Amino acid sequence: MSDSKPLILISNDDGITAPGITALIDVMKELGEVIVVAPDKPQSAMGHAITINHPIRLTKVDMHPGVTAYQCTGTPVDCVKLAIDQVLPRRPDLMVSGINHGANSSINVIYSGTMSAAMEAAIDGMTSIGFSLCDYAWDADFESIKPHIRKIAKETLKRGLPYGTLLNVNIPVPEDNNIKGIKICRQAQAKWKEDFEERKDPFNRSYYWMTGQFINMDKGQDTDIWALDNGYISVVPTQFDLTDHQRIALLNQWNLHES
Repeated sequence: MSDSKPLILISNDDGITAPGITALIDVMKELGEVIVVAPDKPQSAMGHAITINHPIRLTKVDMHPGVTAYQCTGTPVDCVKLAIDQVLPRRPDLMVSGINHGANSSINVIYSGTMSAAMEAAIDGMTSIGFSLCDYAWDADFESIKPHIRKIAKETLKRGLPYGTLLNVNIPVPEDNNIKGIKICRQAQAKWKEDFEERKDPFNRSYYWMTGQFINMDKGQDTDIWALDNGYISVVPTQFDLTDHQRIALLNQWNLHES
């Protein structure tokens, strides 16, 4: 492992065999030395889950020429934690997660295993990015978006990010396949309205299948949803400090300090 080239850690939540991570590896190999630690199976919507009740296995695999790669039985966050403690020879210059099969814009960042892997890296002080393509198909076209991935990753490597900040990058699939550009955005205010459909198993016992509708409550033209809907790549600077700093002064006016 050369110290003269940037060291790049890669993970994801779709699993080490996903086409999205293969595309990301292809791009990152052009920018530096690559180490991969990714789940051995899909771990979508795991959020920031960690494994505490059973062992985690880490197995070296030979899947990508010229790349040191491991598959992990744990969550995306487990992968990053294990990489830090057991695999990495030094602190990476960049950590990238993805390319996710499907969007992680707006409130989806809370549920995303892709973004949680990048966030765990950021918590440890790494410059990190989560990449997602707004196409859930396993055979999605990752080839055409590689130049955009390369551009964002290269600029981030060059400039770095302050501690506490990571990038959430979502890439649209416009009808004319023409991406208009890149927009720096804020996260749209949106939510999921879930419905749980009751079904019966062969023993007539009830079980539930979650469905839902995405509801965008934000009509602003500076949001990630607007950018994606209008053919732009959205880049949202994201933080893991969930404190509402603007409301501290308001809460200090409450009658909470008296016994």
